[in-house]
Amino acid sequence: MDTTVANTGTEGKVWGGGRAPLQSSYGKMMMWFFIVSDALTFSGFLAAYGFSRFKYIGSWPIADEVFTHVPFFHGNYPMIYVAFMTFVLIMSSVTMVLAVDAGHHMNKTKVTWYMFLTIIGGLIFVGSQAWEWGTFIKGDYGAVQTQGGNILQFVDKDGHRVAVSDIALHGESERVAHENKNGLWFVDEGTLPEFTVDEVYNGLIANPDVVIRTQIINEEGEKTVLSREESLSKLKKEGRLVVHGANLKVNEYGTSLFADFFFFITGFHGFHVFSGVVINIIIFFNVILGTYERRGSYEMVEKVGLYWHFVDLVWVFVFTFFYLV
Repeated sequence: MDTTVANTGTEGKVWGGGRAPLQSSYGKMMMWFFIVSDALTFSGFLAAYGFSRFKYIGSWPIADEVFTHVPFFHGNYPMIYVAFMTFVLIMSSVTMVLAVDAGHHMNKTKVTWYMFLTIIGGLIFVGSQAWEWGTFIKGDYGAVQTQGGNILQFVDKDGHRVAVSDIALHGESERVAHENKNGLWFVDEGTLPEFTVDEVYNGLIANPDVVIRTQIINEEGEKTVLSREESLSKLKKEGRLVVHGANLKVNEYGTSLFADFFFFITGFHGFHVFSGVVINIIIFFNVILGTYERRGSYEMVEKVGLYWHFVDLVWVFVFTFFYLV
């Protein structure tokens, strides 16, 4: 039995003679599939953050009191630097749009410059996020963690935060961290805090204008401030550990779950931005070498642009949920 094979002239092409979905190339379709799957991942993270915050809505840290630092400036500047980071990232999305448009017009010079500006914006954002992490980890004023895991902060009579180091009184006893070489072989104690709870308590007694502020939010949307007597009693009965900054175990700003989500969500997004910067650098050098000029298309710039716009859009949601709401 004879068989006849008809040649359609489309052999070897990705879509095999069919109509390209949404008039897009195979590469752009795959980028869209990746973006959709990654969007679902970020949605799950933000949903988990939302549920956790709702559960601890009465004790969740106030962002305006946490993110108050600006590099090279001392003072209280709530959300200023985070707003600057957001502006830089959004502007990098604008330069990416201009690079894609220049690619459509086969303008190599403009593509090169706009890609360069996009890379600079991404590097500024990643560097700023690293600095923000360092500041968050280091902490500012310090606090005392209770036996129940709550945080006790210190304020003066005007409601301004007071650092633990400003009131704590050093005792006479010398504390030595337990190591497995000088005690139980299977127990190894972490770095000891700078002050003990007793030293902070003695300092609180010696500073009559200082009281305790708990992490509980009152009806006015502010942290609850205890009276002088309540402050001394609560610190004496419930004080367990002096903490500075935030990590995956303790958090001087409030519930430790806040720090967990901060490191995970912003870190995951930061990894995306860093990856985008690396990819943009590769595309940037290909543009300089004339790779896409020879191909007669700057579609690779457009595909990278889709990823970069997605990363910027995700940050808008992270910024809104984590910093503003």
